[in-house]
Amino acid sequence: MPKMKSVKGAVKRFKVKKSGKIKRGTAYRSHILTKVDGKHHRQMRSPKHVDAVDAKNIKEMIV
Repeated sequence: MPKMKSVKGAVKRFKVKKSGKIKRGTAYRSHILTKVDGKHHRQMRSPKHVDAVDAKNIKEMIV
């Protein structure tokens, strides 16, 4: 039986932390952030985690 290949797009987007949670990026951070409210801009900096519902599927894609 051949090895399962990981989904390279998912590997680049997600990181599994020691706690087992999956860290993800934030949307709408790339450019034209002068229009974004300062409070919202600061909140986008903080680390985000994937919902528990999606975590199982993402872990299968990564490993």
